[in-house]
Amino acid sequence: MLRCLSLCLLISATLVASGAEFEVASVRPAAADAPAGIGVHIDRSQVRLGRVTLKELLGIAYRLPPQRIVGPDWLGEPRFDIVAKIPGGVPATQVPDMLQALLASRFQMKSHRESKEFSVYALVAGKDGFKGQPAATDPAAERPRSFDVNAGGSPAGAGGDLGNGASFALQNNRLEVRHLTMEGMASLLTRLSDRPVLDATGISGAYDLALDIAPEDFTPIMIRAAVNNGTTLPPAALRMLDSASLDPFSNGLHKAGLGLDSRRAQLETLVIDSIQKTPTEN
Repeated sequence: MLRCLSLCLLISATLVASGAEFEVASVRPAAADAPAGIGVHIDRSQVRLGRVTLKELLGIAYRLPPQRIVGPDWLGEPRFDIVAKIPGGVPATQVPDMLQALLASRFQMKSHRESKEFSVYALVAGKDGFKGQPAATDPAAERPRSFDVNAGGSPAGAGGDLGNGASFALQNNRLEVRHLTMEGMASLLTRLSDRPVLDATGISGAYDLALDIAPEDFTPIMIRAAVNNGTTLPPAALRMLDSASLDPFSNGLHKAGLGLDSRRAQLETLVIDSIQKTPTEN
């Protein structure tokens, strides 16, 4: 049910835009019997994306959470394996723009951007002070030569390695994160909530946090995450959201010295004007 939670924004926090194109790229439908979950590997010469949907690919390429991508309902259905070669001398920081070019050339995508007012949550520091545990760092550790993300899940829970030492686990009525910045935390909560979450804490650094979740809120959180990711769910599952709490994280966040404030904000959206469901031949 839950394939990717904070993948898109966590990658975009590491990668900066530019204007190159891949030297060559292979785009193939993912095998139906492939293991659940998605994987991302980016190094100095190659990009490998495993079992990504177009909704996830758009999020990575345009640095946007799913609520700010407007397009066909089927964007979260077909999955693809993508292997692309980065041109020599071009830094991996240009991968998002190269993915944009790939979407235009292989999926014939046309889009435009619009500004839209959203109901949002602002992630804020509590009045009694932030209680997160600073993440341990190894000063002797070498800078990684590649960026790797692996995330997956089932109705029982989800988890993943988010790259650069960050990880999350959502299971047993508990959300645990490791080595995550507040920007990354806001991104993760965006994937689990009914609206975008923006970091307004002013807190720098990476932290370890554990948030308890009420048992009655756990399944609706998983359903919201699946809906945000573009997954098609049966009507019975969607009806569970009608009576679900809109803010199931408040108690856990309060104990950590954080909170969510309801606000209105003008945010940029990506509107898909046209896109093909099947890519052109390799």
